[in-house]
Amino acid sequence: MKQGLFKITENVPLTENVMRMRLEGDTSAISASGQFINIKLDGLYLRRPISVYDCDDKAVTIIYKVVGKGTEQMKKMTEGTLDVLTGLGNGYDLSVAGDKPLLIGGGVGVPPMYLLAKMLVAMGKQVSVILGFNTKNEVFCEEDFKALGCNVTVATADGSYGVKGFVTDAMKDMDYSYFYTCGPEPMLKAVYNTSKTSGQFSFEERMGCGFGACMGCSCKTLYGNKRICKDGPVLVKEEIIWEK
Repeated sequence: MKQGLFKITENVPLTENVMRMRLEGDTSAISASGQFINIKLDGLYLRRPISVYDCDDKAVTIIYKVVGKGTEQMKKMTEGTLDVLTGLGNGYDLSVAGDKPLLIGGGVGVPPMYLLAKMLVAMGKQVSVILGFNTKNEVFCEEDFKALGCNVTVATADGSYGVKGFVTDAMKDMDYSYFYTCGPEPMLKAVYNTSKTSGQFSFEERMGCGFGACMGCSCKTLYGNKRICKDGPVLVKEEIIWEK
């Protein structure tokens, strides 16, 4: 983990309430797809954890949904610097992907799938991606994944675009060697029940510190309690215990 100041060089809307922000600074602590950053905002006590969409040696790009006071504040930022913690979380393990990995993202769970897809394509994998949204006007990043060479399927709950239904409807007939997923918990549980192979799940959780000190985001797993911010956010299918 590293703390540093990052310069805002882009903050643009992708949909009505989804924004893309590019931050220039020291990204050396970001070592894996699926990691997140934690942003300090003026006047707010807790930092805002946001997953990494893309990263190079000069900047990190994030995609976030405007849902509360913190992200409303971020939406208005067009310049300036932000105090950011980088290199948080364990990230995805790419070594077990096999030849035909399947990536499944729902809503704001889509962004961490991009850097993962980029890395898997660079390894020569045949990457398939399912992106799930409620309706057509919420769809974002489809063309970004296609530009990487991924086989992309979009599912919308209301059937206004792509496959009608949920990501699980799109994945039932797919052939894949392993899967990676991120999204709201009901979606993750449905993927768990539908999946035919092992896989990795990235969990969205409210956090306090973001780096494992406060224990505020602990959850039960087959191997004992784990902190989503530090021991996660990625958990392997076989260790997950779903709360009833």
